[in-house]
Amino acid sequence: MSKTVHILNRGHSIFNHYIAEIRDIQIQKDPIRFRRNLERIGEVMAYELSKELNYISTEVQTPLGTATEQLVRDDIVLSTVLRAGLPMHNGFLNVFDRAGNAFVSAFRKSHDGGEIEVEVEYISSPNLKGKVLVIIDPMLATGKSLLLAYKALLSHGTPSEVHIAAAIASNEGLAYLQEHMPSGTHFWLGALDQEMNHLSYIVPGLGDAGDLAYGVKE
Repeated sequence: MSKTVHILNRGHSIFNHYIAEIRDIQIQKDPIRFRRNLERIGEVMAYELSKELNYISTEVQTPLGTATEQLVRDDIVLSTVLRAGLPMHNGFLNVFDRAGNAFVSAFRKSHDGGEIEVEVEYISSPNLKGKVLVIIDPMLATGKSLLLAYKALLSHGTPSEVHIAAAIASNEGLAYLQEHMPSGTHFWLGALDQEMNHLSYIVPGLGDAGDLAYGVKE
């Protein structure tokens, strides 16, 4: 099965406003709005992703009779990379309110010469065997930290399906994950940017999502 890529801002919808606002250097000065926009991006992505899931016909008793509705059959686990991924994760959880949740703490270490090394410090996850795993990270730059997070999550079982959701991705990061993630992985991207700078920040991107959401760290 091939890897599918959905780039949401290539269509015309209110979603494009949320992407524009998280990029806007003036609007970024309001951390509450920045977090809320990431949350709304997660909500829209979750709705679009829901169209690709498996459903089962179910009868629902109403006060006046019985209705037949289609309910999600898949067992979903939402995972995110701390700390920047939390607002988008909340957006997904607003939609998939019965999903399981997994959290990975990963950080980037810079070495002399500009080399970036990624390490995983902490992981908390339910059993993933046979589940639909959604990995949420607002910025998909090199793709290396996300791949490392995915491999760490596999210690809790192999999911039946994998979806990757990012507000903004780089061409390089997408290509890297398309090469290294399992066949059939689905990518849900708010926007796809062409470049990264020497510090592995996406250009034009938006800057450091974690700092904008929660304050500058030491």
